[in-house]
Amino acid sequence: MQRKVIPIVAISLALLGGAGCRPKSEGRLRLERAISVADVDDSRLLHADQEPGNWMSHGRTYSEQRFSPLKQINDQNVAQLGLAWYMDLDTRRGQEATPIVVDRVMYFTTAWSKVFAVKAATGEKLWSYDPKVPPEWAVNACCDVVNRGVAVWRGKVFVGTLDGRLVALDAATGKPIWETLTIDRNSRYTITGAPRVVKGKVLIGNGGAEMGVRGYASAYDADTGKLLWRFYTVPGDPSKPFESPMLKKAAETWTGEWWKLGGGGTVWDSIVYDPELDLLYIGVGNGTPWDRRVRSPRGGDNLFTSSVVALKPDTGEYVWHYQETPGDAWDFDSAEPMILASLMIGNSPRKVLLHAPKNGFFYVLDRATGEVISAKPYTAVTWATGVDLKTGRPMENAAARYEDSGKGMPVAPGPLGGHSWHSISFSPLTSLVYIPVEDAGFFYKSDEHFEEKALAFNTATDFVAAGMPQKPDVKKAILESIKGHLSAWDPVRQKEVWRVERSSPVNGGVLSTAGNLVFEGTAQGNLEAYSADTGQKLWSADTQSGVVAAPVAYSVNGEQYVALEVGWGGVFPLATGEVALKSGRVQNVSRVLSYKLGGKVNLPPLPVFSPPPLKPPRSTADSMTVEKGEGLYERYCSNCHGDVAVSGGVLPDLRYSSTLENEQWFDVVLGGASQPSGMVSFRKELSRDDAAAIRAYVIFRANQSLAETKAIRK
Repeated sequence: MQRKVIPIVAISLALLGGAGCRPKSEGRLRLERAISVADVDDSRLLHADQEPGNWMSHGRTYSEQRFSPLKQINDQNVAQLGLAWYMDLDTRRGQEATPIVVDRVMYFTTAWSKVFAVKAATGEKLWSYDPKVPPEWAVNACCDVVNRGVAVWRGKVFVGTLDGRLVALDAATGKPIWETLTIDRNSRYTITGAPRVVKGKVLIGNGGAEMGVRGYASAYDADTGKLLWRFYTVPGDPSKPFESPMLKKAAETWTGEWWKLGGGGTVWDSIVYDPELDLLYIGVGNGTPWDRRVRSPRGGDNLFTSSVVALKPDTGEYVWHYQETPGDAWDFDSAEPMILASLMIGNSPRKVLLHAPKNGFFYVLDRATGEVISAKPYTAVTWATGVDLKTGRPMENAAARYEDSGKGMPVAPGPLGGHSWHSISFSPLTSLVYIPVEDAGFFYKSDEHFEEKALAFNTATDFVAAGMPQKPDVKKAILESIKGHLSAWDPVRQKEVWRVERSSPVNGGVLSTAGNLVFEGTAQGNLEAYSADTGQKLWSADTQSGVVAAPVAYSVNGEQYVALEVGWGGVFPLATGEVALKSGRVQNVSRVLSYKLGGKVNLPPLPVFSPPPLKPPRSTADSMTVEKGEGLYERYCSNCHGDVAVSGGVLPDLRYSSTLENEQWFDVVLGGASQPSGMVSFRKELSRDDAAAIRAYVIFRANQSLAETKAIRK
């Protein structure tokens, strides 16, 4: 295909900053004609280290190390870092994207899969694109209406939308070139992950395991959007032909009628290409439902859930796999970021894949064969005592198999994982991996009355049993035990070198640089810089909003910048209620921030925030109604409005809702009055009595919270 060249006017105004009408020299015109927008190809991606000023792919290079060779900003002068520019976003939802920077232009996504292009040096908007995701599709998103970014290739910008489309945009204008639907709209799929481009193919997966889907990864032609290949991660109905020979073998690890529930195994985040071995690695999600007894009644490993799978990028053909959590029952998916590196192990150089999945073990795998070289816990782990390197299997704690015992069991890590999608980074200078670790367990118990529902969370676990207890001493102990830390991990010695404690388990992704720096944003609303070798804190800036995304480093005209998106969101603040409130962030301001040495820009002061008084109606419902409402709330509502009816600060806290006292409650829950904001009607599955019971429970909890507040004030 021909490369798209920016029109001369677009170059002068958008990139070079010129605004006048003075005649230009013939040489200048030739230079401008030669500059193309997002003119990224195989050669540039393969040699990304030769262009340290750009951030051309999700992890900067194909290795996904998220290490920048730039060192103008370093451990000696980082204290001089100041805000260069900021850009307010048109949403107050969570921001998880990694900006892509190519030739002085920054491309990024925001909530609801919107795409923006701005000048990387100033933040001046060049164009924007809104795919107009149907708001009601939010009910299918387990973990907020977020998006983790774009990919660029030969004048195109690629984005996956929440409702399952893959769209190619003209990088110069933001206008759609082609669009293709990557999912079956009759199933509850979503896309929140960033695409990758490898050898002219756009690679994308999807999410929706808890909603009852069957996972896969797909490759599309970058020029036309034509589907080239698809690799399913879970076998389908065995009465029908399998899509590949390997799926026939995988089916032997399943029992019962798993395909009727989808099976899960979604490839919702990590996709990494290894140009040295010409292999593609995909991280595969958890099985669905979580309770293995429901999805696979007679046990089994349930391949390829919770696995790393290597494929041939040209055809999608299976090469090898390593299953990190066989027969997963804890939402320990393996879709978390993977890093490729070369390490000296046992006096021999090894090409390795580094992985810190949810299950709490840090894995070093031989990336040519999938052999597990080493595996050690990087956080508290109670479900297993270790990994047997001879078999590659975890040595499970039998008591953690709650689905077999029929009893509830506290397990660490919990479904948040020891580490989730938040970006990790590897510095070849320190040979350390920097991990945003989550220290949080969970009480797992089978749901004895589980029924799959079209509009609910389908885990087959009892969320009421897992809800935050309201006994003050018990709650206090739980809240104090849930925290996080930034860990500098030595992958060769499998040992932590230093750590920074965090009061909240979920914080931002990580960037390391050649300036001996590590950058991470926090739930409390700061961007912080640490010495990469010692962990000494060197700098901090107030971002005015909680951070979950990762920073990037780039340069324009010889000046280095560090930029990130801020905006509190994702599954943690939506679903965990009082645990999320522990972060202390009560306002949510979504922005892009970019810093440079000597930056002088100041953020506008936040408006004074005074929480409204809690004035609930009197709780008059009987205990049976409240108990019924609690079960329905935890199944249908808690994933957005928070555990035990306490919002984490992103979506409305129903305890404060004026609808608790009038018919408007039913207009919203059953009538779809708030559908334009993403609140679907539940009329198909909830009756008026059901909705009334949920309201009774919320009123009960509001009164309970009010009494607790009064007791604390005394």
